[in-house]
Order: sequence, then structure tokens, then C-alpha cells
Amino acid sequence: MPTKTETPEQGKNLLPDLLTANPAMRPYVIGKDSLNIQVIYTQIDRDKNNHPRFTDHVFNDSGVRYFYPASTVKMTAAFLALEKLQQLKAAGVDKYTTMVTDSSFTGEQVAYTQPQAMDSKASIAHYIKQIFLVSDNDAFNRLYEFLGQEYIYDQLRKKGYHHSIIRHRLAIILSQEQNRHTNPVRFFDTAGNLLHEQKEQYSKATFPVFDNKMGKGHHSKGKLVNEPFDFSLKNNVSLHDLHQQLRSVIFPGSVAEQQRFDISNNDRQFLLRWMSSFPQESNYPYYDSVEYPDDYTKFLAREILPNPNLRIFSKAGWAYGFLTDVAYVVDLENNVEFMLSATILCNSDGIFNDDNYDFEKTGFPFMKLLGEIIYQRELKRERKYRPDLSAFRIDYSATD
Repeated sequence: MPTKTETPEQGKNLLPDLLTANPAMRPYVIGKDSLNIQVIYTQIDRDKNNHPRFTDHVFNDSGVRYFYPASTVKMTAAFLALEKLQQLKAAGVDKYTTMVTDSSFTGEQVAYTQPQAMDSKASIAHYIKQIFLVSDNDAFNRLYEFLGQEYIYDQLRKKGYHHSIIRHRLAIILSQEQNRHTNPVRFFDTAGNLLHEQKEQYSKATFPVFDNKMGKGHHSKGKLVNEPFDFSLKNNVSLHDLHQQLRSVIFPGSVAEQQRFDISNNDRQFLLRWMSSFPQESNYPYYDSVEYPDDYTKFLAREILPNPNLRIFSKAGWAYGFLTDVAYVVDLENNVEFMLSATILCNSDGIFNDDNYDFEKTGFPFMKLLGEIIYQRELKRERKYRPDLSAFRIDYSATD
């Protein structure tokens, strides 16, 4: 049975008072609606057998209020890609198998090699590493094409994630029809023999109709249009679904079996390694520490990094003025653990698609302060049983 989760209705919802008590956070609390702030904080307590119990605290989270999820959808795609690979084991395909992406429809991009890989060969494993290390857009697009739009939608609905719709590639402009088409993909063994061929796919998914218009204007084809920006045909994933998807991988036994991703223990360990790695802990690809510091995609931990005992298993996203981070935080020295997910809109002028957003002024300071408030609370919080977090001690020096 899944581990019990207590809801705010069963106990005190600590988050509103906790945030209001901090003077630096009060402007965000006052402006929570205009800033579209949503926060989920999960307190974790272990019993004498080290089994976790979860208590969720929320701030301004309606469950369905729209925000653009940006790169957080890459986390979902990574989980689904490893799950889909389970179906190809009989053909000898795994996450390290050479993957070639071809094209069959207008706008599609090919990927025959991956120069940043150790052997210059593309693979699901390499794409997933890029996604969690630096939030690579091209890597996500290759997973989207391997999965297919309809497959993604159907699998998430089967798992009960009804507020999760991933319907387009990232960082390239394509029509709805082009995003319904996904590339043919082939897998080869080390001798160059074909192991599996996936034909081009066409999605017949029927999506719910939304009215997600935001702001007072937007830029289109270099001109300002004085009308709200329409997000109705964009990716749409609730913060709760993202939070729960991460929990289903970190603590698979804590959610209903239906909600879990069917991945092997080896693949789960692979995910834990790269979700919590810093860019400099990768040899292939290599990332420069100046361009990609430890906190490059760890927004909620910017105040508490660097810390050799701290690990953040997370996925962040930022686009169209929306800044989001979904994280499980572990302090291995102080035996502290918690989950924290948050999103904020950083667009004070109400104009979208103009690359003029308030990430530095509003978004990053909010994330950094939020992470610090919760971390400091967790450091002081008394626990009946000291958690054993050895499962999250990972050898980051191991060959990648």
C-alpha cells in the first residue's frame, strides 16, 4: 500500500504563516495572485523502520491555475522514456543503445550522432543526462519524438495525471500539425546491427479545450499585439502533478501503483544520479563551471549552495516569464529531507514573448528566499526518528 499522506485539512497548513512571518517574503505574499505564485512543501517524517510519512503544505495552490511549465516537462519525458524502454528489452535495447533519429515530415530535425557523447553516439541515457544537468532543449525534443505526442498523453492519463498535457517540442516554432507528427527512430547495437525500428508516428490525441489567455499584450513576428497571449495550445502541467511525479520516482512505494513509472531499479538509480548531479560532475558532456555553476538549474537551493552534504533531486524550468522548480532536498550531514515545488510569474509589464522578464529582479530572489526559509525550518524541526538517508548517498565520481 502507498505510504499515507496527510493533507492540510487533516492538520495545520503551515506554509501561509511561515512565509508571512518573514519580512523579505511579505511582498510576495501580498502579490501572490498577480505573481501567480504557487508553492507545495512536503514535510517528511520517518517511522522506526525508516518508512516515510508525508504531510503536504500549500500556498496559493488552486491545483489547476495555469502556468507555463517550460522545461519541467523534460522530467516527465525522461521518466516516460525509461518506462517505454522496458518494452524494448527483448530486442536488446536499453538506455545506452545507439539511437538514430531520422525525419519524415516537414520541420523535423535529424540526429544521427551526438558530438558531446563519449563515443559521439546518441542514446536515451545521454539525452536524459543533458536534460537534468543543463536543461537541454534538443535532448527533450529527441525524447518527445521517441515517445510520441499521443503516447505521452495516454500514459499520463492512465497514471492519473489528468492535469498533464505535453503537446509540443521546445525552442523551435512548429505548427500543431507538425507537433502531432514525430520522427522515425532506430536503435543499433555496437556492431551497427539494427535492433529496433520505430516508424514515424502521428498523434490522434484529443486534448481538452482551455482558455488560457494571459497578460495585456504579446510580441508576434516582431510586432506588439495589444491582446493577451494565448497559452491554450501550449504545454499544460499542474504543479501538483509535477510534485507527485517527482515523488513517484524518489519514493515509488509512497504512491499508488497506478501513478508509478515502470522503470527498473538500475534506471531509477541512473535518474537519481543525474537529477542530483551538478554540471561539473559530468565528463560527457563537459560543462564549463563559469557558464554552468552548481546552482544553474537549482533555483530553490541558490542560498544554500555550495554545500558538500546537500543534494537536490530536481527539475527547473523558465520561459515566457514563468519560473518553476520541483525538488527533493537532502542534507546528508544533518539528516534533513523535504520536498518543495514552486512557480512564479516574472512579467511585471504584462507583455509576453518579448524576452523582457523579471527573473533576476523577482523570480530568482523569490526562489532563493523560499528555499532558505524551508531549509532553515527543517534544520530546526524535531523528528521522532532520525532518518536513514543512506539510499541517497551516491558516488558522483563514478564513470559516466
